[in-house]
Amino acid sequence: QVQLVESGGGSVLPGDSLRLSCVGPERTFTSSRVAWFRQAPGKEREFVAATNWNDGRRYYEDSLKGRFTISGSVAKNTVYLQMNSLKPEDTAVYYCATDSTYSLTYYSRAPYDDWGQGTQVTVSS
Repeated sequence: QVQLVESGGGSVLPGDSLRLSCVGPERTFTSSRVAWFRQAPGKEREFVAATNWNDGRRYYEDSLKGRFTISGSVAKNTVYLQMNSLKPEDTAVYYCATDSTYSLTYYSRAPYDDWGQGTQVTVSS
């Protein structure tokens, strides 16, 4: 099982920015797709963004394009989620996950077999 560790969450004001980090073990982490999902209280866990280490492709939930950016550092075995212009509706626990199969359904939870423990993001005035 791949151990993933998220960090960077916190409590911010609407309009602020945060950068989340997800660190994983080198060998498996950099040969997988890495995604961010989020889960708000009382809601299903939903897809946010994903990146492929093998070809550099990036995928986003349509409603988050332009505000959220996913990127990665091979040297640091880290994937980042830069979140700008945060809104109260972005409040959730954010999780990173890996899919070594590069499934076509990058937006679904099903292909992702390893998950981090999550980091809380709270956006409130």
